[in-house]
This record gives sequence, structure tokens and C-alpha cells, in this order.
Amino acid sequence: MRYLLSILSLILAVALAGCSTGAEESTNTPAPTEPAVKEVILATTTSTYDTGLLDVLIPDFQAKTGYVVKPIAVGTGQALAMGERGEADVLLVHAPASERALVAKGAVLDRTLVMHNYYAIVGPPDDPAGIKRGRDAVLALKSIAEAESLFVSRADESGTHKMELSLWAKAGIEPSGSWYQETGQGMGATLNVASEKGGYTLTDRGTFLSLKKNLALETLVEGDPLLLNVYSVMVVNTERFSRVNADGGRAFAQYLVSQETQDIIREFGVSEYGEPLFIADAGKREEDLSR
Repeated sequence: MRYLLSILSLILAVALAGCSTGAEESTNTPAPTEPAVKEVILATTTSTYDTGLLDVLIPDFQAKTGYVVKPIAVGTGQALAMGERGEADVLLVHAPASERALVAKGAVLDRTLVMHNYYAIVGPPDDPAGIKRGRDAVLALKSIAEAESLFVSRADESGTHKMELSLWAKAGIEPSGSWYQETGQGMGATLNVASEKGGYTLTDRGTFLSLKKNLALETLVEGDPLLLNVYSVMVVNTERFSRVNADGGRAFAQYLVSQETQDIIREFGVSEYGEPLFIADAGKREEDLSR
């Protein structure tokens, strides 16, 4: 009997020791911190949505942090206006001059480079304006205007629209007339209109590559340094707008420039298109990008 009791006592001691070890391990492993305010409102340009990049980044960010991102994909002008009114927590946009102006107003903080690609002028394969597949964007627009070939503009105050207007200004042209048509819509919709009507348009290369298989358009002008397309992230100033989710906005901004996320951006599109849709830029200086 004593022998049996000894065996039972030994088994009980081992079991209790195992439970104790498990409890210690459980205690020593920190549980993920639950965000006080989960929803993060992201105001961003349509190109980050149309390319599918957000479909990759947002679920990854949510899984790692517990935040829930609500993306609002509009033209950059509208996204910046949302930031200026305190209607978003974080902005991912591509209109550097307008971004710097908003920083100067104190509405947003910590403007940081995330990535870049390039704009391109695309058009029908037969190239009725004869812009001849080159690098000079201004000369190409002059040829389109002189030929009065159809040009389709987003006309939505987006970063792409702002770039288009700056190129027309450099060409010394104020586009108007039946050959110049405005959609007031995003990049994807504008590309579809240009394709259906056989017109030219200015597009970011990422969106064009992601939609190209369904478009009767070709890249005709690319490689001009003027066509650099820079994307930055900024957080909305919580001192100006108390309702802003400062922690959530900052967490998403930091996520975008982390090494792991930059690696995702660097590889995004390579397997499907043979080249990345964006070039990762965290840690770089904006003035060095066009060199």
C-alpha cells in the first residue's frame, strides 16, 4: 500500500510541476495589446486601390496590430482636403507640392517618403497624333493639341491631374475644345474611357500595368524625369483635430516605412507583370529620386 501511495504521490507531483511550468510560460508570454480605438481612416489616392496594393498591405497591417483600416480611395486633392478637415487619421498620397503646403498649414505632420513610380502618356496603338514613343512629355502634349487628337483628363484634382496640368503649363497650352474631354473620375475609369474612345491620357504606370490587359492602349511616352510620381504618408495633426485616431494613424504610417513592408512593396507586381509596380523609398531623400 505504501508503495502504491508513493507512486501516486510521484505522479501527482509531476503533473503539478507541468501545470506550474505551463502557467509560468503563459504568464511570461505577453498578449497582444488591444488598440483603444480600432478604426483607422486612411485617405488615399485611387492608384493604391486600383493596383491592388492596399489589398495586400491592409490585411497584413490589421493582422499584426489589431487595428481595422477603413480606406477611402479618392483623388489626392480630395484626400488632402479630408486631412485638412480632420476627416482622416492618415494620408497616403502623391502630390508633393500640395502635401508640403498642407504640412506648412499644420494640418498634417511627419510627411515621409514611401515609394515612387512614374507617370506615362498612353494612347491608341496607331498613335494618330504621332507622338512617336519617346521621352519628352511636353513635346508629346504639344503634338496632341496641334493634331486635336482626343485627350482624356481625370479633371478631379488628383495627383495625376495636377501633374497633367503642370505639363500643359510647361507646354504653354490651355487645353479646351471637343478634343479635350474630362471624366471627373479615377484613374481606372479614365483609362477605360480613353480606351473606348481611342484617346490619349496621362496615367501612373502602376495602375496602367494592372489594367493593361483589358485596355486598347499602349505606353507611348515614358522615362521623362518630369514624370516622376512620388508617394508619401502623413498623419493628421491630433492637436488640431481631437477626434483623430493619432495612435492608429501613426501605427499605419510606421508600418508603411518598416523594412518588412518596404520589401512587400519592392516585390509587388513582379510575379504578374515582370516588374514592380512601385519602387520602395523609405529612408531616401526626395531630391535624390530623379537623379
